[in-house]
Amino acid sequence: MAKDMTLLWGSGSPPCWRVMIALEEKNLQGYNHKLLSFDKKEHKSQEVLDINPRGQLPSFKHGDNIVNDSYAACFYLESQFKSQGNALIPDSPAEQALMYQRMFEGLVFYEKLNAVIYYKWFVPEEERHDSALTRNKEALATELKLWEGYLKKLGSGSYLAGKSFSLADVTVFPTVAYLFRFGLSAERYPVLGEYYALLKDRPSIKASWPPHWLENTKGQDTLKEI
Repeated sequence: MAKDMTLLWGSGSPPCWRVMIALEEKNLQGYNHKLLSFDKKEHKSQEVLDINPRGQLPSFKHGDNIVNDSYAACFYLESQFKSQGNALIPDSPAEQALMYQRMFEGLVFYEKLNAVIYYKWFVPEEERHDSALTRNKEALATELKLWEGYLKKLGSGSYLAGKSFSLADVTVFPTVAYLFRFGLSAERYPVLGEYYALLKDRPSIKASWPPHWLENTKGQDTLKEI
């Protein structure tokens, strides 16, 4: 089954990482994959465009089925391989509702993170303003407090939707990992820090850990004051 799958991906890309975690959780190791360089603009290559006309990563294909959006790919893998590997959608209606809610809130979380750490990448130099970056940092701080509260309410050792690891964790953990990679203080955000520590050694996450993070374990300090 995995041999019929092809994933084109970039190291450290949270959308790519989501799909890779899902593949590991569903015991779909052995899929065809190719690591591409964003710096070299390889995501705009014809190889990618043939699968993904947007020229974005991930680009994912299973047989003749193409599913490029990372959330869609995660849902697809869980649906097609429901009885294989770990179940990623809880049976409990309450946990399932919370899973869906946190998954899609996770997109807002990711957007607010990007607005800070990639501000200079997204905004042309002549359009940058310190006040705009300050607002972005304040918005991220507000978002972080929300997620601290969500996890605190569930109690120590919980996943995002409750007692079970789910698609919420598959899709949101890469954002949380990015926070700490970019210097977020675990002392200032202890519940998020505990959640990060709980998941970072999970086999599916360790197996898909961004290779350039392994090569350079230091990270950055962009978020140390948030």
